[in-house]
Amino acid sequence: MSAFESTAEVACASRNATLSIAILAFSAFLIVTTEFLIVGLLPAMARDLGISIAVAGQLVTLFAFTVMVFGPPLTALLSHLDRKQLFIAILLLFAASNALAAVSSSFWVLAVARFIPALALPVFWGTASETAGQLAGPQRAGQAISKVYLGISAAMLLGIPLGTVAANAIGWRGAFGLLAGLSLLMAVAMWACMPKVARSARIDLRKQARIFKEPAFLANVLLSVLVFSAMFIAYTYLGDILERVAGVAPAHIGWWLMGFGAIGLVGNWIGGRAVDRSPLTATALFLALLALGMAAVTPLAQAGWAICIALGIWGIANTALYPVSQVRVMQSVSHAQALAGTSNVSAANAGIGIGAIVGAMTITHLGLEYLGYVAAAVALLALLLTPVVRRLSAGR
Repeated sequence: MSAFESTAEVACASRNATLSIAILAFSAFLIVTTEFLIVGLLPAMARDLGISIAVAGQLVTLFAFTVMVFGPPLTALLSHLDRKQLFIAILLLFAASNALAAVSSSFWVLAVARFIPALALPVFWGTASETAGQLAGPQRAGQAISKVYLGISAAMLLGIPLGTVAANAIGWRGAFGLLAGLSLLMAVAMWACMPKVARSARIDLRKQARIFKEPAFLANVLLSVLVFSAMFIAYTYLGDILERVAGVAPAHIGWWLMGFGAIGLVGNWIGGRAVDRSPLTATALFLALLALGMAAVTPLAQAGWAICIALGIWGIANTALYPVSQVRVMQSVSHAQALAGTSNVSAANAGIGIGAIVGAMTITHLGLEYLGYVAAAVALLALLLTPVVRRLSAGR
């Protein structure tokens, strides 16, 4: 084989990997949008189905808790399967579930349409991250994973606003129908474009579960719970903070939230590069920035452009910690990385739930203006845990 042919083959393989990672990233956008879109659709769904907002809101809880509970065991069972076929199956499942949601006429049918994709979401995240790293190679694994995680940032940026727009334009059923069609399209793209990826060896479930006896892994998972708790203590109520603390007009809240998500895309890019050097160091850096940004929002609330700087620091750190946490947890084990990745997704969902609860308690007992301080305190607590995690990781 000539040097030219060898170079051409390498270039072709690189293009295929880049295209496959792009397909994974857009699939991630669709999958996470399926989770977040419903927040913007709740009022219209509640009216249409004749249920209260509180009851409709339990569909969000159902999705999150399903991800948290079923993610690790399902990933352990399925991670050895051919990745291309697995991703196609997951996308077809999302297409069918969203189609069922689009034609559902009762709360219980809609609950089934939410429960089923929630089972598949953590399997996708656990295996897509690992697969993106395999496609890109060890030197660019962190950047590849951050590109897949760009789907999270884009979904968080656009998911809820798109839900609100969709409810007004094509109805909540039309929104789910659109997601169903796009999921089917991505399944076809995956089938046509994604190369075969080396299958992970089937590891006995008990052998995979051994990672839950490894102190370094458990410490990294605990760190992720604290990280996401810190993030969502304040982020869950960011709209209220902007309106009642910063004095932003209610009609402009959506644009501020979109701006917060947009600056977060920069954080995703920075995080993808920082994590390749040292995931734990990157975690510590962005936790410090997160604490700084969140704590500064209240004192700078009436300081003009200064609050935009505080929100920008917060947004960059907030989004960067998604791929950084995923890579950090996956690299804390030498085997069962898909299970480790899904365990991080479960830890993130646990942190999201804890953060929302702590945030609500803070508002009740201290006041909305204290949210940033409490969230920053938890971020600093997570920061204090990083040296312990480092010692445990060095000793494994």
